[in-house]
Amino acid sequence: MAKSLRLPVSGGTLEDYAIANAPLAAPERPAGGHAFNRIAYAAAHVVVDPLADNDPWLDRNIDWERTVAFREYLWDLGLGVAEAMDTAQRGMGLDWAGAKELIANVQAAARRRPDALIAYGAGTDHLPPGPGVSIDDVIQAYEEQVAYVEGQGGRIILMASRALAAAAKNPEDYVRVYDRILRQVRQPVIIHWLGDMFDPALAGYWGSRDDMQAMETAVAIINDHATKVDGVKISLLSAEKEIVMRRKLDPAVKMYTGDDFNYAELIAGDEKGYSHALLGIFDAIAPAASAALQKLGADDLAGFHEILAPTVPLSRHIFKAPTRFYKTGVVFLAYLNGFQNHFQMLGGQQSTRSMVHLAELFRLADEARVLRDPDLAVSRMKTILATAGI
Repeated sequence: MAKSLRLPVSGGTLEDYAIANAPLAAPERPAGGHAFNRIAYAAAHVVVDPLADNDPWLDRNIDWERTVAFREYLWDLGLGVAEAMDTAQRGMGLDWAGAKELIANVQAAARRRPDALIAYGAGTDHLPPGPGVSIDDVIQAYEEQVAYVEGQGGRIILMASRALAAAAKNPEDYVRVYDRILRQVRQPVIIHWLGDMFDPALAGYWGSRDDMQAMETAVAIINDHATKVDGVKISLLSAEKEIVMRRKLDPAVKMYTGDDFNYAELIAGDEKGYSHALLGIFDAIAPAASAALQKLGADDLAGFHEILAPTVPLSRHIFKAPTRFYKTGVVFLAYLNGFQNHFQMLGGQQSTRSMVHLAELFRLADEARVLRDPDLAVSRMKTILATAGI
């Protein structure tokens, strides 16, 4: 099959493009397990059932077999799974009822694997923000979701709350909520600070629109509860802010980078420390992430960057503004790479990016060597273009 096609570019024209790079070899699973010196979670997407007779904007139609199979694939590569997070379209197609079903199905699979590293998002998304919502309502909503995840035997990623962002009057309200929840959790949690570029409803989180001032509140809460906090995932797309926060944390608390723009340098670290990873882009570039982490675990920093550096332009494109639409690029790559046989998403979210955007994603994926079967990728790209009349 020919590995060339015509792709749209800005300005309304088409250009010839030919696959130029051989895909990265899938890392073999070592007999003793993957020797990573960083903890790495991939925030995983869900696969929908395109044959469901439903209203896609309103109803869930998850293909559980393929959704769970993708988690198995991530575990085989040595990656952890951050489940029911924003990459799974939490709050943008996946509601709490659907998240509970997802958590139950994936936790059942995780129980069958002693090597399965997994944690689950618990938030307040079943509580719509509004003027009548109190801080006590937010606490009760968190308690409900935490209880469900713990009842399934799962570890918790404490997600940022739209309801709290709307209800809080000052930083003390955040202190009150997180103090209450952290005192109750059974095992240490990962706290998620999701910036408003990912979710505009979270603007002013921790009680301030100034990120550095907000950071002071967050760090004080985390350090006061260090025994109940495994780590913090910061998603502000700023390496500088992440490094500042990393150095302020109690030594027992890990930093998990959520920076899909600067993850390579943050994971590599510096003489004062490094970040672990909890990244949506690791869903899309899982083989490269695994291979690079094996190099880093073997003290081959040059090899780590050689593999991971070419993926950064791809990630920056997928996560470009409006950043909240990044899930479309993640699922598109899953389609190109054969993990699902369609390009459909919960809520019809496949429509959030243009053909020009997807064409550039295709080129960058080739440059990053993450098109695992170029013939298949070209064939599927042509199918998507044809549906758009190109």
